[in-house]
Amino acid sequence: MSAPLLSVDGLRVSFRVGRDGSGATHADAVRGVSFDVPEDATLALVGESGSGKSVTAMAVVDLLPPNAERRGRIVWRGRDLLREPPAATRALRGREIACVFQDPMSSLNPVLSIGDQLTEPLRRHLGLTRRQARERAQALLAEVGIAEPRRRLAAYPHELSGGQQQRVMIAMALACEPRLLIADEPTTALDVTVQRQILELLAALRRRHRMSVLFISHDLGVVGEIADHVVVMRHGVVREQGPVARVFAAPQDAYTKALLACRPPLHDPPPRLRVVDDGVAGREPARAARPKDPHAPVVLEVRALAKSFTAREGLFGRREFAAVRDVSFRLRRGHTLGVVGESGSGKTTMGLALLQLHEPRSGPQRGQVLLDGRDVQRLDARERLAMRRRLQIVFQNPYASLNPRFTVGQALVEPMAIHGLGRDTAERERRARALLDQVGVTGRAFHKYPHEFSGGQRQRIAIARCLALEPEVIVLDEAVSALDVSVQAQVLNLLRDLQDELALAYVFISHDLAVVRFMSDEVLVMKDGAVVEQAGAAEVLAAPRHPYTQQLLAAVPRGVPERA
Repeated sequence: MSAPLLSVDGLRVSFRVGRDGSGATHADAVRGVSFDVPEDATLALVGESGSGKSVTAMAVVDLLPPNAERRGRIVWRGRDLLREPPAATRALRGREIACVFQDPMSSLNPVLSIGDQLTEPLRRHLGLTRRQARERAQALLAEVGIAEPRRRLAAYPHELSGGQQQRVMIAMALACEPRLLIADEPTTALDVTVQRQILELLAALRRRHRMSVLFISHDLGVVGEIADHVVVMRHGVVREQGPVARVFAAPQDAYTKALLACRPPLHDPPPRLRVVDDGVAGREPARAARPKDPHAPVVLEVRALAKSFTAREGLFGRREFAAVRDVSFRLRRGHTLGVVGESGSGKTTMGLALLQLHEPRSGPQRGQVLLDGRDVQRLDARERLAMRRRLQIVFQNPYASLNPRFTVGQALVEPMAIHGLGRDTAERERRARALLDQVGVTGRAFHKYPHEFSGGQRQRIAIARCLALEPEVIVLDEAVSALDVSVQAQVLNLLRDLQDELALAYVFISHDLAVVRFMSDEVLVMKDGAVVEQAGAAEVLAAPRHPYTQQLLAAVPRGVPERA
């Protein structure tokens, strides 16, 4: 049996986090992790946020911050990298070991062209001339499926879509034909069809170049499709590892079983998702679900909604292009409308149009948005303020939607004060603390700042901020897409509980069809700004009629067997 390409043996990573009377204190992030990456194979590290999977991968290439300390052994083709000088690892990075990260926009330099960023490693590591590097860069863009590669060399990152940016990052990683590619959540921010394209591209490139891949993800469906072996981590420790088919089909560790059970199934979803703590403790989630009233009053009706944007064309001209075209639906109290589609399909633009959140100068908006029969587009300033209280939104990124200078208490109390809810500050603060308890965040969070919380906790706080105004309709714009599978299950259960308790109506926008199936009563499928299919959730996802809906379903990762 041949030696592994990379062997991690007893790796421990700790961070110096402060000083006390006896010196620096340390926090352990990785505790005794061991695994092998074989030649010409894909090994996946999976686990929740904070499990140590990304820290483990970055320890291999010494990309951790200066306060990190590594111990154990990291053996690369017979050489222990922890026993060699830092210059040796720097020489490996990009040349023999390359990385692709989650967010290509933050990884690409915004002030350099794509061509300049691609040619730099070619000239530095391979010694190519400027002309040779340019020709090689063009060939790399063509290999990763970028159309018109010669023209794209002159483009800047902001001129490319998210999928194109990720392809450029993969091209940069492949520039020097590395033996190992570390892919850290490379498809998390992409919609389902672009994700499918990137996964197929990575698999084809791995076979073509006969390289190995260390793939890091919290999406078990993706891992089941792309990986040969899997390592399951929690709290910096390996809980289980082995061939991915065996581990996913017959997991031995209670945590692995719980992690697999968190994922909502595409068909026949349960009334409530199991969370990790339930699975580890062997508890079954409550199965009771409050039945929906098919005759509940219509709280939101949209008729022929259209939104266009204007853009400059030439020196003096302006051009109008339609982002949303002729969208109509009715939403009943206590019900959920799921909205699905690729990036650019118009689903977020439509959601923002419901709340009148587009700048008036951006372009015209037509049609009607009726809240309890009144068109919100025809309200005066005082009436519009009252409307905003009844119609709220939760955004995708909880890190950006909370003011970092406000404490959690201030973030919840301020909207109540603006809308005149509560007799005084003391009553508003009592209500804010009760809301934090309701969404599962301890009342002691009241005086803390957003940066002191995890992504899942921040999203719960954002939901509490919405509830502070006692809304009737909440637009959830990719509200769980940035969360790992276990935290996602907790937030989805919370949303279902709140809907049952408060009779809330949701417009649930997502590119994750399994999540949409779990949450929605009706599904609206959008493409190029228009609705191509609209029916009950079970009907649309079990027997889609439109080719585009069929294409979306075909792109869903199915690497995890569905369990009854």
